[in-house]
Amino acid sequence: MNRVCLVGRLTAKPELRYTSSNIPYARFSVAVNRTFSNAQGERETDFINVIVWRKQAENVSNYLDKGSQVSIEGRLQTGSYTAQDGTKRYTTDVAADSVQFLDTKKQAEARRNEPTPYDYQDAPAESSAPTNNVSVDEDPFADFGDNVSIDDNFLD
Repeated sequence: MNRVCLVGRLTAKPELRYTSSNIPYARFSVAVNRTFSNAQGERETDFINVIVWRKQAENVSNYLDKGSQVSIEGRLQTGSYTAQDGTKRYTTDVAADSVQFLDTKKQAEARRNEPTPYDYQDAPAESSAPTNNVSVDEDPFADFGDNVSIDDNFLD
């Protein structure tokens, strides 16, 4: 069984894109606090990359912003690619089946009008977050431009 359940806050506004078949998708990163403290008594945070498809991608892009609290259910999805330097890199993402908005409308509006207390300055950008052997300074999708070609049969 491959199931993932997360509750966390977005580290940046999701960016909506489209496949060559005009299917919407959005990628974003969620900061999730660990349930235990480290040796210094501090809670550590994991930054999890998420991808969401179709109507949910449009809703996420339209209604969520940096700091928005969400609940995500989905599955782990791994992949690999060859970097520009010829090395093989590996990625791990959560392919979301469901994204629930946990902020009230009032909280979301207040966050848009004031500086956010959820400033994840140490969070890596979602497109360059290291997953396994991915370099923080390297965007694995830099050569793809605005469109990514994904076979529709892969999505189902």
